[in-house]
Amino acid sequence: MDSLLITPASAADLKLVAALLKKMNIAAKVLSDEEKEDLGLAMLIREAAGAPSVSRAAVMRKLGQV
Repeated sequence: MDSLLITPASAADLKLVAALLKKMNIAAKVLSDEEKEDLGLAMLIREAAGAPSVSRAAVMRKLGQV
């Protein structure tokens, strides 16, 4: 199932949205700044994993080592 990530403008808005989701029986989790950063890095790693590989020789040529 898809998820929705929101960033409320204030602590009061966060509390209000969390209370509304709880009332609607919708699971919610508050993420710290560090957790959001980790999530972003994980998404970048996943994206890079699908990128084509580059040979060592090509990298060395680009660096002017060959």
